[in-house]
Amino acid sequence: MANYDGASLVKMFKAIATAIAAQKEHLCELDGKIGDADHGIAMALGFGAVSDALSELDMDGVAPTAVFNMAAKSFLNAVGASSGPLYATAFMRAGATAKGKISLAEGDFVAAFQAMAKGIEDRGKAVVGEKTMVDAWRPAAEAMAAAHAGGADLAASFAATVAAARKGAEATIDMVAAKGRSARLGERSRGHMDPGAASAVFVIEAMERGLDLSG
Repeated sequence: MANYDGASLVKMFKAIATAIAAQKEHLCELDGKIGDADHGIAMALGFGAVSDALSELDMDGVAPTAVFNMAAKSFLNAVGASSGPLYATAFMRAGATAKGKISLAEGDFVAAFQAMAKGIEDRGKAVVGEKTMVDAWRPAAEAMAAAHAGGADLAASFAATVAAARKGAEATIDMVAAKGRSARLGERSRGHMDPGAASAVFVIEAMERGLDLSG
């Protein structure tokens, strides 16, 4: 079983920043269907700021909780509204689960991932079925927990996690938005994927790549 130190988490966040930057226009296009067409810009700003801030950390012995907390602070400073408080809460909650640890065992990372999903739910006061990023994050977290509980390693657990996130995001196409700006559209929001759920998939996929689980 592998362990993941602060430097590993920095690589993970940098992979997320790269992935979101590449998908910025796509996410803005999705958001343009039911929102303000700026979700990709906000997410790219947020994770770009995270990447920049983490680049200034001393990688020699940096604790996982310090990485998560720096990610939370820099994301919120860059994106004060919309997704900013959601992801900041997610990373703060993850940091709390990692407090006092010099590295994360696979079970520790699973716990941090659960905390991220719960943080997003709590901050957004959202549940599955309301056409938000929770529709990707909640099933992803449940899939990871179930796979890990069944004895799967983190690589196998992430395979199930990504698949569940994608399925959850696809399910938002047939939903009517109940939260945020898109809720004002009512039935007109049906037929379009929620941009927050779409970006959640890109984030989770990049987490898997950034942790380099193939080894």
